[in-house]
Amino acid sequence: MNEVILTTTKQISRALSKNSPSILTGFAVAGLLSTVILAVKATPQAMHILKREEKFREEEENDLEPIDIVDTIDLTWKCYIPTFVMGVTTITCMIGANSISLRRNAALASLFSITETALKEYQAKVVETIGEKKEEKIRDEIAQEKVINTPPQDKTIILTGKGEYLCLDSFSGRYFRSNIDLIHRAENAFNHKLIREGWMDINQFYDELGLEPVELGNEMGWIAQYAILDIRETVTMTKEGEPCLVMEYRVQPKQI
Repeated sequence: MNEVILTTTKQISRALSKNSPSILTGFAVAGLLSTVILAVKATPQAMHILKREEKFREEEENDLEPIDIVDTIDLTWKCYIPTFVMGVTTITCMIGANSISLRRNAALASLFSITETALKEYQAKVVETIGEKKEEKIRDEIAQEKVINTPPQDKTIILTGKGEYLCLDSFSGRYFRSNIDLIHRAENAFNHKLIREGWMDINQFYDELGLEPVELGNEMGWIAQYAILDIRETVTMTKEGEPCLVMEYRVQPKQI
């Protein structure tokens, strides 16, 4: 029985820890609404206190001057204690959710960097061991498998109005019509802007190709200080025998 309770407690604790940003955000939203409600409820009480004070001054002290801001705060601040406490709690939840998200994003970025470094080392060792030509042959076979496993007839082929050659973008998994010259022109135009501006996201490259942006495209791209866009093209064949150019990236886009 104790083991069951311990296991259940651990599972609940893990779930709470995993979803803590969402939970804190939910508390913050609820706290914001509660703060407004408490403030609205406290206002009539504060107004009553001020009216009573005005009446007292008129009758007892013959003072017809309006109550100044200092006296107003002094007379009514206790009415807003629950509002203040709820407001502070709401802000704390917001800061906590943001802090946890930032720590997790930093950890993910660090893990991505370590993984990318390990991948580059592995790729370099593979080229060193089996040779450049065999490594390229393996890449070509992988590109062919992508086209076979996700045939264009199962997906929408985007007509860019910039060529009729069937192409596959390995990052977004989209088929589109273009040609090799236009792709290289788009690559050169993108890199020209990248060097000038310092960084560019992949959606800006898609715009050069005549493609619509993708959801993660504004967050992924290249920083000129570290790398520029370098397209690698592999020509494969679909099941129907149509040539297909698979567009790959020698340096994968990173979070920017």
